[in-house]
Amino acid sequence: MASVSIAREDSVAAVDVARRNEILARLERLPFSRFHLRLAAILGVGTFFDAFDALTIATALAVVFNVLHINFLYAGLLISAAYVGQFIGAWIFGYLSETYGRKFAFITSLLVFGLLSVATAFAWDFQSLVICRIIQGLGLGGEVPVAGALFGEYLRTANRARIGLIYQSLFIWGAALTPAIGVAIFSLVGQDPGWRVLFVLGGIPALVAIYACWALPESARWLADKGRYDEAEKLVARIEAEPRKEALPPLAVTPHAAPRKTRLAELFGGIYAKRTILLWTQWAATFFVAYGYSIWLPTLYVRIGGMPVNNALLLTLVTWAATLTTMYTEAWLLEKVGRKPLFIFGFAMITLGGCFGASMVLFFHATGWQILFASALIMGLGTALNSSACVNYTAELYPTRMRGLGIATGSSMNRLASIFSPFAVGALLNGGYGIEAVFAMFAVAGLIGLVVLIALGVETKGRTLEELSP
Repeated sequence: MASVSIAREDSVAAVDVARRNEILARLERLPFSRFHLRLAAILGVGTFFDAFDALTIATALAVVFNVLHINFLYAGLLISAAYVGQFIGAWIFGYLSETYGRKFAFITSLLVFGLLSVATAFAWDFQSLVICRIIQGLGLGGEVPVAGALFGEYLRTANRARIGLIYQSLFIWGAALTPAIGVAIFSLVGQDPGWRVLFVLGGIPALVAIYACWALPESARWLADKGRYDEAEKLVARIEAEPRKEALPPLAVTPHAAPRKTRLAELFGGIYAKRTILLWTQWAATFFVAYGYSIWLPTLYVRIGGMPVNNALLLTLVTWAATLTTMYTEAWLLEKVGRKPLFIFGFAMITLGGCFGASMVLFFHATGWQILFASALIMGLGTALNSSACVNYTAELYPTRMRGLGIATGSSMNRLASIFSPFAVGALLNGGYGIEAVFAMFAVAGLIGLVVLIALGVETKGRTLEELSP
């Protein structure tokens, strides 16, 4: 009887594996369609406002400096506060996305950071502002990795990098438009109430979360990995039924191993150990620089460069415009050149920009806004090549069973770096070390990223997710 029972279990398991392989093959042959566009629209609102809410403090800081009477050190603490919450939130929502699904984790993260953005608008002193930003950070830390995993799991290999990066550019649009929206609001209602209005606008994701309860689909890949084949097949069939000019290509099923359970320890074992070191370093080094200069830049233009607040915010837009241009160029190049060469070039640019700024201040005593702008522009081009592509690259290097967790833990290194970077900038400036020390610090971060990418980087061009990560 025992042998009959074992045989029956083996037969069921074989059927399950076959159903999963067929679902994966059906997903792999799907071109970009209206389904993907609707999915990107819902997720993209969250990603846009994740950046908006995270960087609103950069726009508001030049005003908050005077309204709440804080110095550089306290400003650094205020900036870093949200990233403490984001670090914790990335791990929490990464776990939730693997256990309860991408959809549940995404909606919950939107509700948290949207509602807390509104609460932040009513902060009455420095302490209350810090507390609201920490709690808001829990949701901000979870949205990007969960949304990135969900969207990426519906993209086929042929256009995964290009479309994935174009989608991730919505984060940069959110960051880039934040100072422009700030200028508009400051001009309409003034700077003091204006910074509060910015945080009220950041509450829009809470409304999107309610809509997403009905409109957002779960990841078919995640459903298949959890043995929920009927639900996954219905989702795939819905996409397949959409009208299109050309018929779908013949189904080519590739055999894959049976799905396994999510284990945190697997991030640090086998082929994934080196990948975790690689990705955590890429996330940390990139965003240590990106958040360090982008959040402080408007304030540095004002406090060191001597510019008016509105002029400083408008000049910041030029840097963001260059960042977006770089990203869209990269989206075109990723499938042609590959991921690794572009990432390496990006870290080289970060190192160059930091060295340029430090050298100009040390040897030529140039501290005007022009040097701040030039250095930020060079480093911005470098961070642009790594920042948004980090999500897609991480998704490629982990299997479905821990893709959400892998992106979330990688993103948590972004948040960890973002805790220390703004604080480190404030501490260096407040301690009298000067802007040259800040530039040198960024150059070192870029150099670390460069060395690790050269040594451990994995090229993923033209390979399926299951082929890359068994």
